Amino acid sequence: MTGPASSPGPRSVLVVVTRRIGDVLLATPLIRSLKRAWPQTAVDVLAFTGTKGIIAANPDVRRVLTIAERPGLLQHLDFALQLLRRYDVALSLVPGDRPTFYAFLAGRWRAGLLLPARQEAWKRRLLQRWVAFDDLNTHTVRMHLALADALGIPRSGEVTVAWNADDERQVTQLLGNGGAAPLAVLHTHPRFNYKMWHPEGWTEVARWLAARGFRIALSGGRDAAELAYVAALARGMPPGTINAAGKLSLGASACLASRARVHVGPDTAMTHIAAALGVPTVALYGPTNPVKWGPWPRGHAPDANPWRRCGSQKSGNVTLLQGTGACVPCRLEGCERNLSSFSDCLQQLSSARVIAAIEQLLDQSTA
Repeated sequence: MTGPASSPGPRSVLVVVTRRIGDVLLATPLIRSLKRAWPQTAVDVLAFTGTKGIIAANPDVRRVLTIAERPGLLQHLDFALQLLRRYDVALSLVPGDRPTFYAFLAGRWRAGLLLPARQEAWKRRLLQRWVAFDDLNTHTVRMHLALADALGIPRSGEVTVAWNADDERQVTQLLGNGGAAPLAVLHTHPRFNYKMWHPEGWTEVARWLAARGFRIALSGGRDAAELAYVAALARGMPPGTINAAGKLSLGASACLASRARVHVGPDTAMTHIAAALGVPTVALYGPTNPVKWGPWPRGHAPDANPWRRCGSQKSGNVTLLQGTGACVPCRLEGCERNLSSFSDCLQQLSSARVIAAIEQLLDQSTA
């Protein structure tokens, strides 16, 4: 299973990526690497139930298997038994107990990412090949692609974003007749408060864009708190602002991003999607380590990280704005060290800095 790319390859591969939407999206370069090396191989993905939409239309994926994030014991055992040796190869992209165990059950040959700690040594016995997981200095895309190296196949650095015809129709209907006005997509609500920018900043950015002829669309998911936040924000936005929160599937949200002339957002899956599509993107980063989790720009080479750990910077079609302060990025969950707390570095990020970054990015993309 570690032969050259010219070999026919295995009949089937399972890629286990039981984490968040962004993790699943950033697994697509590895999936693309598998399909380019072995075009006849059937590639399935095992993901959490709520993340399936990000790869449901991916042309490299035959089937997406899903499991609840916290399944009951009987459900978990039943699911695990159904995996038993169904695949020639299974790859775990998450260095946890469950994903490694899923790979062990599913694959006749297994490889995975594992922490190099002594207490993790027992997992190594479940795999034929393991790669040390680096959570600090290696971008997630490159970390996943280390498994391509373990298989002896060439790396592809392409993050694949796809949607279907129904998604396309959803977006066309939502946007209506917008004329020739360019579209700006703002994703204002991350899943966790510590990634949140302030409402005043979003309003000022929207007004600046509208004054320059942009039509504004607010993307967002279906969570009740997110819907309420975006709805309140929309009331202060320029006339004609489209509130798309909760109205689109993940695939349709990606399609919406593809139609944008510019995207602005914090560390969320939508920002990763826009970056991968080549949309001029301004990413607002606070505690998050950009080396590991910065958006992967379209066309970036798979053998180098796109970002440094500290400082605002530009890579390809993406400008990453980082909050100021000696503690940035702290890699912690807000200034009070919990998911409900906010981060001063983002709360103090001025709208003037964001607007200047947007203006520069737009000028460069039209030059």
